[in-house]
Amino acid sequence: MSKLAKLRIHIAPVGFEIDRIVLPAVRMKADKIWLIRDSNPAQDKARPYIEKIANEFKKQKIKVEFSESDRGDVFQILKAVKEIFEKEANNDIYVNVSSGSKIQAIACMMACMIFRESNTTPYYAEPESYPATQGKQQSTGLKDLVELPKYEIHKPKHELVEALKIVKNHNGKITKKEMAKISEESKLITVNAREENFEQARFASLDKNIIQPLEEQWGFIEVEKIGRNRWIKMTQEGNHAAEFLI
Repeated sequence: MSKLAKLRIHIAPVGFEIDRIVLPAVRMKADKIWLIRDSNPAQDKARPYIEKIANEFKKQKIKVEFSESDRGDVFQILKAVKEIFEKEANNDIYVNVSSGSKIQAIACMMACMIFRESNTTPYYAEPESYPATQGKQQSTGLKDLVELPKYEIHKPKHELVEALKIVKNHNGKITKKEMAKISEESKLITVNAREENFEQARFASLDKNIIQPLEEQWGFIEVEKIGRNRWIKMTQEGNHAAEFLI
């Protein structure tokens, strides 16, 4: 295969359905599928379905990869999907938002909306029927595939994500003075000032380009004065965002 040829990559969280994952990938001639399973195998009740799905893809000669995350944690799922996007950046990616739990489906759709630079297409697989028999997969067959629109969810620009990473790497709390120094060394801010005004200009650039957007626009940090120092601390929203942005 030419290095210029793009592979058709599918992503699907696994719940209690088989057809809803297998049939769309087969119909759309997938080259590889990423199955998102729970990060705690001992408590994952979908394990029997994972094995059956993997066997079906083996029969169809479709390569299977696995990704793991807490099926009840939207931020962990977002991070898992983002990492798949990054690994498959040169390919066409199709995301099944109809399989798995509701939280997994929501996270997959959010990932398509947040990381729009990835070549992704979310789709919904409409089954033919919903059997009521206990112990059976929740739906069977495949009636239709619906491509979903990707409305954009804005994310912070690169410099802000890198700044948030600096705070996180300092256990979520760093002095403004140290933050200014690291930001300038990392070229997150630019300081054009004479030596006698350099320190003041660096603080001004940090305030305008890093602190104000992260604090006022995104709510990811807060600044607190303790003694003679001002501390930059991550908020709960910042901690959640860091889980999948960094």
